[in-house]
Amino acid sequence: MSAPERHDRWTRERGHRPVRIANCSGARTDPGIHMFRQATLGDVDFITGDYLAEANLAENAEAMAAGKHEGFEPTAWDGLQQTMETLDVKRIKVIINGGALNPMGLAKKCHALIADKGYDLKVAAVTGDNLLPEVQNHVKASGELPHLDSTNSNVRLAQSTDAYLKSTDHPLVSANAYLGARGIIKGLELGADIIICGRVADASPVIGASQWWHSWSDTSYDALAGGLTAGHLIECSTYITGANFAGFEQYDPDDLIDVGLPIAEVAANGTCVVTKHEDTKGIVTEDTVKCQFLYELQGNIYLNSDVKSYLDNVVVTQVGKNRVEVSGIRGAPPPPTTKLAVFYRGGFESQLLLNATGYATKQKWILYEKQLRWALSQKGVINNFDILEFQIVGTNQPNPPSQLKSTTYCRIFAQALTPTPLLALLQSMSENVMQHFSGWHASLDLRTTLPRPFLAYYPALYRQDDLHEKVHLILPDGSHDSTNAGHPPRYEPLEERANYDTPLQQSTPENVPPDWGPTKLIPLGDIALARSGDKGSNVNLGIFICNAGGSGGGDRGGSAIMWQWFRHFMTRKKLQELIGEEDWKEGEYFIERVEFARIRAVHFVVYGLLGRGVSGSTLLDSLGKGFADYVRDKWVDVPERFLGGGDRDG
Repeated sequence: MSAPERHDRWTRERGHRPVRIANCSGARTDPGIHMFRQATLGDVDFITGDYLAEANLAENAEAMAAGKHEGFEPTAWDGLQQTMETLDVKRIKVIINGGALNPMGLAKKCHALIADKGYDLKVAAVTGDNLLPEVQNHVKASGELPHLDSTNSNVRLAQSTDAYLKSTDHPLVSANAYLGARGIIKGLELGADIIICGRVADASPVIGASQWWHSWSDTSYDALAGGLTAGHLIECSTYITGANFAGFEQYDPDDLIDVGLPIAEVAANGTCVVTKHEDTKGIVTEDTVKCQFLYELQGNIYLNSDVKSYLDNVVVTQVGKNRVEVSGIRGAPPPPTTKLAVFYRGGFESQLLLNATGYATKQKWILYEKQLRWALSQKGVINNFDILEFQIVGTNQPNPPSQLKSTTYCRIFAQALTPTPLLALLQSMSENVMQHFSGWHASLDLRTTLPRPFLAYYPALYRQDDLHEKVHLILPDGSHDSTNAGHPPRYEPLEERANYDTPLQQSTPENVPPDWGPTKLIPLGDIALARSGDKGSNVNLGIFICNAGGSGGGDRGGSAIMWQWFRHFMTRKKLQELIGEEDWKEGEYFIERVEFARIRAVHFVVYGLLGRGVSGSTLLDSLGKGFADYVRDKWVDVPERFLGGGDRDG
């Protein structure tokens, strides 16, 4: 690419075609080579990357305080080092949140590398998300901080969620606001080629790139909402190109190894086409896009500091091989608050992992729990646990063909303010070794039995007008110029979240559902795909009629009649039934439900299912990723007309 050609994208092409935005990371574990591949395997205008899950910043803060971490994500720096020369040659811009707690530090490392190599690139850093001193002072003065779900009267917070507000034994570790795209856009206006951010929201880099490329105003809400949706679709890297895909078993496993990362082509009106570089593995289909679209939503409204997106009329359309268009999104002004992720020292936790095999397994675990609880009572510590759970994982297979298929394990999970009760638990296990049930055994690796400190999560609300977001352009001498990002021009209060079952489920005579005919008992996963994930203490589930595959055959992607049955079937009551009596906690959990009729999907949020959430959750599946496949594994009655060559009308 010649020098004149490499500048065309920013002169003659900008704003005159869809902008091609690649993603190179969905988590800090994504290796740096992904950025290099996105830059070299084809042409893109921007490379964006999301390196931050909720817990990253808190873990970085602890490590920084101990002098063991530079504050930014090492994989982000690795990717920039590998890709810098290509960025210079091809004039690709990079926007990432891998700066974490130290975006200025990573920006300066980039500047030093650029100066050393003689590249023609400018670097900027976005700050203003780190609010730890402000929040510490606020909590000390007022003793309160509004929880993210505080406006929902149906939500009951898990035990000890707000422990840091009630006791000085739980000091704050980090407090970071989710920033929008305003600082990013200011940086692009100042000529930055690489913008290093801290805790901007996952989709903010894509919104910023799209808004600047197309010159959208701050009130171009429909377009901004489309940009937000595009960012949501590609922020989790390969989750939209074949990874974490519920329908994976219908594809050749070799096609799902080392899959390509996604690209969003965002048009001037905010619609986008999701694709990937040619000749990379993986798949981009309506089903993979629907799964990612439904992932970690909080209902029919998706929030960002720049815009509020209404998702009800989303349309997902295959427009070519590995090319899927997403449209139908409507926007409105953002809410006056943004999310604030607060982490505090929760205390200490430990896990004991023990095995039982074969005959009378249920009775074995009943006996063992009684033995340990008795021992802890004798030591006087049984009431000193915040959490003490005996979780039985798996079931032994009848008439098993091997010992492993006859084995289950008990995960004894404990949390307490101090290590003392946890050490007493370990001692009780040791002292009971010669009094155990028949066939008791355990791994010889006992590291998880030792108490370790854990961080607890508290998602809060923070006023946008109280933020002081800035962008800092690094100058040739290593100093920097700082510019205020400002605030959105308008806000709109967030209305009460939609929560409904389909009208067919209302018990009035005119809405009695039709006779669907004979049914067959099959796994729900035979007809439906789904994805689930966490929103703090809540789990979300999006489930829809699959377009292809499924062992049952029949009406896939569904006729209008099949959709009417499905939306009638997948009610809030049905989901509670599918969760099951052992897992459902009446009075503690609450379900919200909405529909996305144009993609024939039903979406649920189950409040409270993950306890304190993230690093404070007691669940083995603490991020809710397995919940969807648990629900899909339940057997349900499905009308035979939709199976094996059934109804095709609609």
